[in-house]
Amino acid sequence: MGDPVKQSGFYETVRREMRLRNYSHKTIKSYISCLRSFTRYFQLRQKDGGQARHPRELTEQDIRSYLLYLLEEKGLSAATVNQVFNALRFLYVELYKMPFTIASLPRPKKEKQLPVVLNQEEVVRVLDAVDNMKHKTILMLIYSAGLRVGEAVRLKIEDIDSERKLIYLKSAKGKKDRYTLLSNVALENLREYFKAYRPIEYLFEGAPGRKHIAERSVQEVFKRATGMAGIRKHVTVHSLRHSFATHLLEAGTDLRYIQEILGHASSKTTEIYTHVSKQKLGKIINPLDAAMHQPKTK
Repeated sequence: MGDPVKQSGFYETVRREMRLRNYSHKTIKSYISCLRSFTRYFQLRQKDGGQARHPRELTEQDIRSYLLYLLEEKGLSAATVNQVFNALRFLYVELYKMPFTIASLPRPKKEKQLPVVLNQEEVVRVLDAVDNMKHKTILMLIYSAGLRVGEAVRLKIEDIDSERKLIYLKSAKGKKDRYTLLSNVALENLREYFKAYRPIEYLFEGAPGRKHIAERSVQEVFKRATGMAGIRKHVTVHSLRHSFATHLLEAGTDLRYIQEILGHASSKTTEIYTHVSKQKLGKIINPLDAAMHQPKTK
């Protein structure tokens, strides 16, 4: 029996519809991956060698069973299953106009995890562990400007405003433009890097055949650097962005400005840094310390 999903051009149809709606390349890739796993699940469970069903033919109960399978059998996180939910919502609500198929399905509650941050001394140790000028410069920019790694690798020469000490981010996450900070130290390092590498379009050019350096390459650089710096915390390159925001807050920067710099749509997202800031926690007097310093009565 043939595969009705492949034969119908299902994935290409979804891809084209997402492009028409101006979804990012990263989101399209993620949704298509989720839908491939979704259709494969039902193909493998087709009984008696019968004809595999097209997603249009699946019921609400089918989808519910699949989401439970991801949570209970595969052990995927709520955040990952929510991404699958978003892909299915696009398919059934946006594309097939079948809101009844998914409307009553509950979303898994996200785990409320606080970001892991590096202190400033640890950030310096990580940067010092990198010898390659290009790699050090990109990590320095990620930290000093609070960039996502995808934003950093796609920076173009024209995005650097050295006069105003700003970095312009065009069509960042959520298709929003924004400005962020350009530090004096990062700018000096960037000028040395530019003299040595002479990039043409993208600030951090990739290997032959690639326009810019790959995100995975930057992640690997950071992983090696943290190992060499003796960092024991469970951090990723995205932790530099979290650290930037936390350090701004600790220095007294208004939360509204931090929200604007990071490009958060909601202040609730930015408020998470108040939970990891030493500025807030450091003002609390520990009851044991208070008790031990009480004058002793005779």
